[in-house]
Amino acid sequence: MRLSSKHLTLLILLAIVALAPLAFPSNFYYRIGALAFVNGLAVTGLVILIGFAGQVSLGHAGFAGIGAYTCALAPIYLGLHPALAMLLGTVISAGIAWLIGGPILRLKGYYLGVATLGFGILVSMVLANEVPITGGADGREVPELGLRAALKFIGIDLSNAQFWYAFTALFLLGGAWVASNLHDSAAGRALRALHDSEIAAGTVGVDVARYKLSAFVLSAVYASLSGSLLALMNKFITPDVAGFLHSVELVTMTVLGGAGSVPGAIAGATLLTLLPQALTALQAYEHMILGLIMMLVMIFMRDGLVPTLSRALRGRG
Repeated sequence: MRLSSKHLTLLILLAIVALAPLAFPSNFYYRIGALAFVNGLAVTGLVILIGFAGQVSLGHAGFAGIGAYTCALAPIYLGLHPALAMLLGTVISAGIAWLIGGPILRLKGYYLGVATLGFGILVSMVLANEVPITGGADGREVPELGLRAALKFIGIDLSNAQFWYAFTALFLLGGAWVASNLHDSAAGRALRALHDSEIAAGTVGVDVARYKLSAFVLSAVYASLSGSLLALMNKFITPDVAGFLHSVELVTMTVLGGAGSVPGAIAGATLLTLLPQALTALQAYEHMILGLIMMLVMIFMRDGLVPTLSRALRGRG
């Protein structure tokens, strides 16, 4: 029986996650892998918003900040376990996305980009200025998740880095599975119709406002989960997680790998997570080379790395 493209994609992702540690010389690489998975989760959400629905967001790191700080503050002020705090962060992010999404998504083009940018800046400013609660620029400590100790109790002994590699990989694989299934569903076809033309989609019965809002809320949930995982993994968080530069970084990862492709966006997130580590030996030239690589990809691979390479391989075959 021939595998569908989405099942093949998930199997390839699973194989990479399982086999990559065989080449890791130290636990440090487990942490880099976990960071790539966290970024990949947020970027997968942006694929749904940008790649499927054709809506731009330059402030999505704001939702990551909400998820991260909920994990830091809810255990202190509400007495919640960090895992429940992570769930609460996704609910809060989804609720805020639903409230602001209606008016924001009526805008188009750069107006929409500026509006989402304003949201991200607002969240970042609140986190930086509410010093008694958030700790301001100094950040806040995040409580221990506690699952590693529970696994050790039942006989599964992982180091801290190995645990976070496996734990974040589960979230990335789950997020990729949801996004891939959405792509092939009736809702996914409606979203892609929006991407091509909102007017044409509306004429064939697509509820444009509802589908745009649904994509925005779902992508906010992905971003919130990525922020929560980052906070729990680092055990410390600062307002930078909600900053403008983080939002731009996430959008760049999405476009670099291929905004309309789930594996492409994950590849873009992985590449931009790993490249700075690989270029550290070049010191002063690190950012110049990184920028040059990004420019060349955008010039010669305008649809992103994975879609362009995939077409090239199919053409050669």
